[in-house]
Amino acid sequence: MNAQTNAAAFADTLFFNGKIATQDDKRSFVTALAVKDGKILAAGNDHDMAQRADGGTKRIDLRGRTVIPGLNDSHLHVIRGGLNFNMELRWDGVPSLADALSMLRRQVERTPAPQWVRVVGGWNELQFAEQRGPTLDEINAMAPETPVFILHLYDSALLNAAALRAVGYTKDTPNPPGGEIQRDRQGNPTGMLIARPNAGLLYATLAKGPKLAPEDQMNSTRHFMRELNRLGVTSAIDAGGGYQAYPDDYAVVMELAKRGELTMRIAYNLFTQNAKKEIEDFAKWVKMTKPGDGDAFLRMNGAGEMLVFSAADFEDFLEPRPDLPETLETELAAVVKLLVQNRWPFRLHATYDESISRFLNVFEQVNREVPFDGLRWFFDHCETISEANIARIAALGGGIAVQHRMAYQGEYFINRYGADAVARTPPIQAMLAAGLPVGAGTDATRVASFNPFVALYWMASGRTVGGTLMYPERNRLDRMEALRRYTVGSSWFSGEDDRKGALVPGQYADFAALTEDYFTIDEARIKYLASVLTVVDGKVVYADEAFSELAPPPLPVSPSWSPVAEFGGYSRYRPAANAQACSAACAKLCAIHGHGHMWAWRSNVPVSDANGFWGALGCSCFAF
Repeated sequence: MNAQTNAAAFADTLFFNGKIATQDDKRSFVTALAVKDGKILAAGNDHDMAQRADGGTKRIDLRGRTVIPGLNDSHLHVIRGGLNFNMELRWDGVPSLADALSMLRRQVERTPAPQWVRVVGGWNELQFAEQRGPTLDEINAMAPETPVFILHLYDSALLNAAALRAVGYTKDTPNPPGGEIQRDRQGNPTGMLIARPNAGLLYATLAKGPKLAPEDQMNSTRHFMRELNRLGVTSAIDAGGGYQAYPDDYAVVMELAKRGELTMRIAYNLFTQNAKKEIEDFAKWVKMTKPGDGDAFLRMNGAGEMLVFSAADFEDFLEPRPDLPETLETELAAVVKLLVQNRWPFRLHATYDESISRFLNVFEQVNREVPFDGLRWFFDHCETISEANIARIAALGGGIAVQHRMAYQGEYFINRYGADAVARTPPIQAMLAAGLPVGAGTDATRVASFNPFVALYWMASGRTVGGTLMYPERNRLDRMEALRRYTVGSSWFSGEDDRKGALVPGQYADFAALTEDYFTIDEARIKYLASVLTVVDGKVVYADEAFSELAPPPLPVSPSWSPVAEFGGYSRYRPAANAQACSAACAKLCAIHGHGHMWAWRSNVPVSDANGFWGALGCSCFAF
């Protein structure tokens, strides 16, 4: 063996003493990974992998932690979310309305004019102990002068009086198509905006608020990525979004990529922005870029999730299913034909089976004229898809990306359609049985939360965030299969199934060590998991607890009034597993405050602190 060959056999870093779910074809577990040049060199037991180390190899003890491949969100609005993250107060995972309102009150005090306080999706009232959301009276009382905008899923938004003044909605403001400005008996706006069923009014109103400066947007994007890294996310497929124009709104993520400051891999789709001019958007873009442009961290993926506005069947289950316009077929056919001719993969938002039938009619027609011939395409969501349409997708070589929107809207669906209908919404097991590629994701940040462990909990338990059981066992996934949808499964949707998703030789060294063992903990605790060590391209991008010394330098937060500086992102509330764990959490909480405090127990009361949440048994810190 010559010196060059010998050097190639040794790892840059050896990770050992773990419980590592490789996600290979055998669903194997190993204890060690040898990593070289950002890829897995080898995987196996500690003894064998030690042979892959020499004097220059860095060694990291995983301390017995469960390790999974980096999670890959197949539908995340990560680019738009990054531009706005530092402006948003996140109620995702907050256990009580009292805590949520306390956070809102504190942020109102910190927010300078003319900025808004924004709570933009990722929560619903059923996650709160009080089982209700905030009222306009509560919001107006705590924020008489600071504009407050609170988005509730796709269905409504609350604006306090200051926000109504800021956006200029008055008695004379007409309702837009598909939306309602709720009014009092005198015709004045109350502050409630309702999607009927189009969310355009909600998003157009949000877009009226101030934006961050470009440098703050870069800082915001980096913080959002680090928060995703904290939750074990190492890749995402960006689904575009309303008010996310190409190429202008991609400048920040492209600059971060150029600087080498991306801490997750992003494949992005282009989302049309102009109703009735969609074909013009795509005709322009096929000349500007092409799928695959970019590198391993940022690359163009194709078109969608909006291809034409006439095909937008919004999933607001508080409203009846929308009847899509007769122009759908002609407009969608023109765009899809252009995309197939230019070999652009595409994705399409699709909620209802009735809509999916019409979309498939178009795709089959285009395929007869211009064969898809292996081109990757897929539907997003597919909550009510039928077995017949699953078979039609399989025949056209498509896939389905599923998201945990039902975890946030399941109760609304049951109220409208009944418990029998919700049992297969969406029918993931039927999709897998038909041989379809199925990837998992969240559709964050404006509807469901970006926390992948809530999605994994939903797939495994069949329950909403409010605890309602929706699915019988036959439509739930075991934990290993749910994890595969978030790893191996999602990689197909960006054409990277040969490069990511499994911890096997030659694939990216992207993985996360977890706070608890995903495979053995009580089912209800899955949604509270996080990472204590996240690795992307063989490099540590997030580290906590026993691994803190490996953490990258802390990021400053800009602007200084950002909610991220005070509250972070997804709530760190985690019920204590037992009295001993609660005691340790209380001691940690009080240590943060320093001397002059003591901890005490409170029964069944979630307790909040700016540095996180601990609860279930309940503990809090008192000054003396």
